[in-house]
Amino acid sequence: MLFIIRFIMLTFTIIGLSIYSIFYCALSPRNPKNTYHFAILFSKMAWMVGLKVTYRVPENAKNYGPAVYIANHQNSYDMITTTGAVQPNAVTIGKKSLVWIPFFGIIYWLTGNILIDRDNPKKSKDTIKDVVKQMHDKKIAVWIFPEGTRSNGKGLLPFKMGAFHTALQAEVNIIPTVVSCTHQQVKLNRWDNGEVIVEMLDPIDITQYKKREIRRLMNDSHALMLAKYEQLNKEVRRSDDKNCCG
Repeated sequence: MLFIIRFIMLTFTIIGLSIYSIFYCALSPRNPKNTYHFAILFSKMAWMVGLKVTYRVPENAKNYGPAVYIANHQNSYDMITTTGAVQPNAVTIGKKSLVWIPFFGIIYWLTGNILIDRDNPKKSKDTIKDVVKQMHDKKIAVWIFPEGTRSNGKGLLPFKMGAFHTALQAEVNIIPTVVSCTHQQVKLNRWDNGEVIVEMLDPIDITQYKKREIRRLMNDSHALMLAKYEQLNKEVRRSDDKNCCG
């Protein structure tokens, strides 16, 4: 019964948000400010699936300005966990196929997020140049999932270079954000699905890296996030035996 109630609630909420997004974004379509507005709305849905999400975001995060935020990408529940850490005037970069997801796709496009064609390397390179230009012209930050795909319980996967090319070309800091493991944590027929911790780390100073040191920057970022990921998982396990992550 609880599963059915939650499924109905989630379905109608997402449909409602889709309709609301059309009217809200019609006033300023694809404005980067829309992304923050809807990210916060999505994060409010965590209680519907029985999750308690704890956010650890620096008080001055809203003053970071243009930057490249990187976060681990686990599953569909990222859209109600990671979203709560999104800062004003930031957009995400995702693959074009996201636009075809029912209801969510139209919200993603209307709110000003950037879509790229990952199957076409030439277009992807041009997109990075365009993203860098937009970051400078509009003074925006971008969120990227550097793993490039969902980890689905496999831990923190190896990173792809796109996020780090973007940061080095734009000459902006990288800000890692780590979400504790949520693989198989949510059971819609269970009232309490435990705690998730989302922690934003200190910015990685891009001036410490030369443009040819992209691999070192990528490896350093991965090592920082992996250490924090493992720490958060241990912390969650101590307080909540429902988290099954190893």
